Amino acid sequence: MTIKVSGPGVVPGPLNLISDVDGIHVGNAEDMAVRSGVSVVLPEWPCTGGVDIRGGAPGTRETDLLNPTCLVDKVDAIVLSGGSVYGLDAASGVTAWLGSRGRGFRMSENSVPAPIVPAAILFDLANGGDKGWGMTPPYRALGIAACAAAAREFRLGNAGAGLGAGAGVYKGGLGSASAILKDGLLGADLQVGALVAANPFGSPVIPGSSTFWAAPLAMNNELGMQAPYRGTIDPSQMAGSKMEASPGGNTTICVVATNAILTKAQAQRVAIMAHDGFARAVRPVHTPLDGDVVFCLASGRAGFQGSEPLSLSLIGGIAADCVARALSRGVYEATSLAHMRSYRDTHNI
Repeated sequence: MTIKVSGPGVVPGPLNLISDVDGIHVGNAEDMAVRSGVSVVLPEWPCTGGVDIRGGAPGTRETDLLNPTCLVDKVDAIVLSGGSVYGLDAASGVTAWLGSRGRGFRMSENSVPAPIVPAAILFDLANGGDKGWGMTPPYRALGIAACAAAAREFRLGNAGAGLGAGAGVYKGGLGSASAILKDGLLGADLQVGALVAANPFGSPVIPGSSTFWAAPLAMNNELGMQAPYRGTIDPSQMAGSKMEASPGGNTTICVVATNAILTKAQAQRVAIMAHDGFARAVRPVHTPLDGDVVFCLASGRAGFQGSEPLSLSLIGGIAADCVARALSRGVYEATSLAHMRSYRDTHNI
């Protein structure tokens, strides 16, 4: 059986958000004084999870559990947080919120549930917000608030984990995008989406222009009216990066989701392929200064239409494009904050 890719091809979902994937909701919470926040991807039911880490300075929780050789194969939520090491505590709040509602892995029928909540953080400690929290960092409370706010529709830009982010010389932010392939699965449309907290060291924009690196992948003017770049690409790898910006820290963290039925190993492969979306949207990427992480969630609504390797290749390829679009959209939707000037203010768009 062959994979059907005819017809209208890949189009954005109705919301152009990761929540266009069946069962996926997102909640955001922010502390404006701290200039930091938390985003939670909260599925309606446990989903198969995978992860791939490419940055040289990652901060994560429970990623080893997603190795295909490990026991637990379902994830209850994924947390993306600002706050560097302090932000990992957001997952504790999400775990408590889920456990209080009886959600989580159980070793036996009568055991206390153990919610599976992998997490990744970005560095926003140098963005000038009030970080004098002493013994009470805000991230556990922000994790709980983000769960309470989870919905299909949510804000982008200066929201959740993207609040305090910077992207090269621009204000970074939270971005999302989706793609639908008609009849891409057995008896169902293939749904793929991405949520990205864009805080890269590298530049998301071609230096000397207002054109996003990922502009050729944009759909439905989600990045505004992008002018085709016709100049010569600056050979300097550092052009437009945080080498030319005020200190703000780095790391881009991401969740991709699909409605396909995947094993843990297949979810890991999708996460690996999806990392190419970072490379399509940022230069340089996966540096020793970034902690780049991509999670994959499979909500498991429909099986492959044809060959497993070909179907998985299709999903991973679409996911990479979604990641590139979502990363760029996070920068496009962001607004200026303190010394971090937004893309649209910089280019008077």
